[in-house]
Amino acid sequence: MHKQLVVDKISGILGSTKDSYEQKLTYLLDRAGRIFISGAGRSKLVGNFFAMRLMHGGYDVSVVGEIVTPSIKVGDLLIVISGSGETEQLISFTKKAKEVGADIILISAKGNSTIGDLADEVFQIGKDDLYQKVKGMPMGTLFELSTLFFLEATVSHIIHDKGIEEEVMRSRHANLE
Repeated sequence: MHKQLVVDKISGILGSTKDSYEQKLTYLLDRAGRIFISGAGRSKLVGNFFAMRLMHGGYDVSVVGEIVTPSIKVGDLLIVISGSGETEQLISFTKKAKEVGADIILISAKGNSTIGDLADEVFQIGKDDLYQKVKGMPMGTLFELSTLFFLEATVSHIIHDKGIEEEVMRSRHANLE
Protein backbone atom coordinates (compact mmCIF):
# COMPACT_ATOMS: atom_id res chain seq x y z
CA MET A 1 0.00 0.00 0.00
CA HIS A 2 2.66 2.55 0.98
CA LYS A 3 4.95 1.64 -1.90
CA GLN A 4 2.16 2.51 -4.31
CA LEU A 5 1.41 5.74 -2.42
CA VAL A 6 5.03 6.87 -2.82
CA VAL A 7 5.15 5.88 -6.50
CA ASP A 8 1.84 7.63 -7.24
CA LYS A 9 2.82 10.85 -5.48
CA ILE A 10 6.22 11.03 -7.19
CA SER A 11 4.57 10.27 -10.56
CA GLY A 12 2.13 13.12 -9.98
CA ILE A 13 4.91 15.57 -9.18
CA LEU A 14 7.08 14.50 -12.13
CA GLY A 15 4.07 14.49 -14.44
CA SER A 16 3.47 18.16 -13.64
CA THR A 17 7.15 19.13 -14.06
CA LYS A 18 8.09 20.73 -17.37
CA ASP A 19 9.54 18.21 -19.84
CA SER A 20 11.87 20.88 -21.22
CA TYR A 21 13.90 21.01 -17.99
CA GLU A 22 16.10 17.99 -18.83
CA GLN A 23 17.35 19.51 -22.07
CA LYS A 24 17.66 23.00 -20.59
CA LEU A 25 19.61 21.75 -17.57
CA THR A 26 21.90 19.72 -19.86
CA TYR A 27 22.60 22.85 -21.92
CA LEU A 28 23.45 24.87 -18.79
CA LEU A 29 25.70 22.09 -17.47
CA ASP A 30 27.54 21.85 -20.79
CA ARG A 31 28.27 25.55 -21.03
CA ALA A 32 29.49 25.87 -17.41
CA GLY A 33 33.19 26.03 -16.69
CA ARG A 34 32.66 24.18 -13.44
CA ILE A 35 29.57 23.04 -11.58
CA PHE A 36 28.87 23.57 -7.88
CA ILE A 37 26.01 21.77 -6.16
CA SER A 38 24.47 22.98 -2.92
CA GLY A 39 21.63 21.99 -0.64
CA ALA A 40 20.88 21.55 3.03
CA GLY A 41 19.86 18.42 4.89
CA ARG A 42 18.33 15.76 2.70
CA SER A 43 18.31 18.09 -0.31
CA LYS A 44 22.10 18.19 0.02
CA LEU A 45 22.12 14.38 -0.10
CA VAL A 46 20.10 14.52 -3.33
CA GLY A 47 22.69 16.99 -4.62
CA ASN A 48 25.46 14.56 -3.67
CA PHE A 49 23.80 11.86 -5.79
CA PHE A 50 23.64 14.28 -8.73
CA ALA A 51 27.22 15.50 -8.29
CA MET A 52 28.52 11.94 -8.34
CA ARG A 53 26.65 11.10 -11.52
CA LEU A 54 27.84 14.29 -13.20
CA MET A 55 31.42 13.41 -12.28
CA HIS A 56 30.86 9.95 -13.78
CA GLY A 57 29.63 11.74 -16.91
CA GLY A 58 32.87 13.73 -17.18
CA TYR A 59 31.80 17.07 -15.72
CA ASP A 60 34.00 19.15 -13.39
CA VAL A 61 31.75 19.22 -10.32
CA SER A 62 32.13 20.15 -6.66
CA VAL A 63 29.82 19.92 -3.67
CA VAL A 64 29.58 23.17 -1.72
CA GLY A 65 30.80 22.79 1.85
CA GLU A 66 33.36 20.09 1.24
CA ILE A 67 36.87 20.97 2.34
CA VAL A 68 38.31 20.60 -1.18
CA THR A 69 35.66 22.75 -2.91
CA PRO A 70 37.37 25.55 -4.87
CA SER A 71 36.15 29.14 -5.08
CA ILE A 72 33.33 29.83 -7.51
CA LYS A 73 34.02 32.26 -10.37
CA VAL A 74 32.53 33.82 -13.49
CA GLY A 75 31.62 31.08 -15.96
CA ASP A 76 30.81 28.58 -13.21
CA LEU A 77 27.33 27.27 -12.38
CA LEU A 78 25.82 26.99 -8.91
CA ILE A 79 22.90 24.59 -8.61
CA VAL A 80 20.94 25.10 -5.40
CA ILE A 81 18.47 22.41 -4.34
CA SER A 82 15.96 23.80 -1.86
CA GLY A 83 12.33 22.84 -1.46
CA SER A 84 11.44 26.23 -0.01
CA GLY A 85 14.06 28.43 -1.67
CA GLU A 86 14.37 30.17 1.70
CA THR A 87 17.17 28.32 3.55
CA GLU A 88 19.40 31.04 5.06
CA GLN A 89 22.73 29.32 4.40
CA LEU A 90 21.76 28.66 0.78
CA ILE A 91 20.65 32.27 0.35
CA SER A 92 24.14 33.31 1.50
CA PHE A 93 25.81 30.93 -0.98
CA THR A 94 23.57 32.22 -3.77
CA LYS A 95 24.37 35.86 -2.99
CA LYS A 96 28.10 35.12 -3.06
CA ALA A 97 27.82 33.28 -6.39
CA LYS A 98 25.83 36.18 -7.86
CA GLU A 99 28.38 38.68 -6.51
CA VAL A 100 31.22 36.96 -8.39
CA GLY A 101 29.18 36.57 -11.58
CA ALA A 102 28.49 32.82 -11.59
CA ASP A 103 25.30 31.46 -13.14
CA ILE A 104 22.71 30.17 -10.67
CA ILE A 105 19.96 27.56 -10.94
CA LEU A 106 17.44 26.87 -8.21
CA ILE A 107 15.69 23.51 -8.14
CA SER A 108 12.70 23.95 -5.86
CA ALA A 109 9.13 23.06 -4.99
CA LYS A 110 8.29 26.78 -5.00
CA GLY A 111 8.02 29.00 -8.05
CA ASN A 112 8.74 32.15 -6.05
CA SER A 113 11.34 32.50 -3.31
CA THR A 114 14.30 34.54 -2.14
CA ILE A 115 16.79 32.23 -3.87
CA GLY A 116 14.57 32.11 -6.94
CA ASP A 117 14.68 35.90 -7.17
CA LEU A 118 18.50 35.75 -7.18
CA ALA A 119 18.77 32.80 -9.58
CA ASP A 120 19.09 32.96 -13.36
CA GLU A 121 16.80 29.94 -13.74
CA VAL A 122 14.25 28.26 -11.47
CA PHE A 123 13.30 24.66 -12.15
CA GLN A 124 10.10 24.08 -10.22
CA ILE A 125 9.64 20.40 -9.54
CA GLY A 126 5.88 19.84 -9.62
CA LYS A 127 3.24 22.42 -8.82
CA ASP A 128 2.72 24.11 -5.46
CA ASP A 129 -0.73 22.61 -4.92
CA LEU A 130 0.59 19.03 -5.24
CA TYR A 131 2.70 19.38 -2.08
CA GLN A 132 -0.02 18.76 0.46
CA LYS A 133 0.75 16.94 3.68
CA VAL A 134 0.88 13.26 2.83
CA LYS A 135 0.71 10.78 5.67
CA GLY A 136 3.80 8.60 5.41
CA MET A 137 5.79 11.19 3.40
CA PRO A 138 6.66 13.89 5.97
CA MET A 139 8.87 16.94 5.97
CA GLY A 140 9.85 17.38 2.36
CA THR A 141 10.07 13.72 1.38
CA LEU A 142 7.95 14.23 -1.73
CA PHE A 143 10.14 17.08 -3.00
CA GLU A 144 13.40 15.28 -2.25
CA LEU A 145 12.44 12.00 -3.88
CA SER A 146 10.85 13.71 -6.88
CA THR A 147 13.97 15.85 -7.33
CA LEU A 148 16.19 12.77 -7.09
CA PHE A 149 14.13 11.09 -9.83
CA PHE A 150 14.18 14.26 -11.96
CA LEU A 151 17.97 14.57 -11.67
CA GLU A 152 18.50 10.87 -12.41
CA ALA A 153 16.30 11.29 -15.49
CA THR A 154 18.49 14.25 -16.50
CA VAL A 155 21.61 12.10 -16.11
CA SER A 156 19.94 9.45 -18.27
CA HIS A 157 19.23 12.14 -20.88
CA ILE A 158 22.89 13.25 -20.78
CA ILE A 159 24.20 9.69 -21.11
CA HIS A 160 21.98 8.97 -24.11
CA ASP A 161 22.45 12.41 -25.70
CA LYS A 162 26.25 12.22 -25.49
CA GLY A 163 26.59 8.48 -26.02
CA ILE A 164 28.54 8.01 -22.79
CA GLU A 165 29.25 4.31 -22.30
CA GLU A 166 28.76 2.78 -18.87
CA GLU A 167 32.35 1.47 -18.99
CA VAL A 168 33.60 5.06 -19.32
CA MET A 169 31.46 6.13 -16.37
CA ARG A 170 32.66 3.13 -14.36
CA SER A 171 36.29 4.07 -15.09
CA ARG A 172 35.66 7.41 -13.35
CA HIS A 173 34.04 5.81 -10.29
CA ALA A 174 35.97 5.92 -7.01
CA ASN A 175 38.36 2.99 -6.64
CA LEU A 176 39.50 3.75 -3.09
CA GLU A 177 36.50 2.10 -1.47
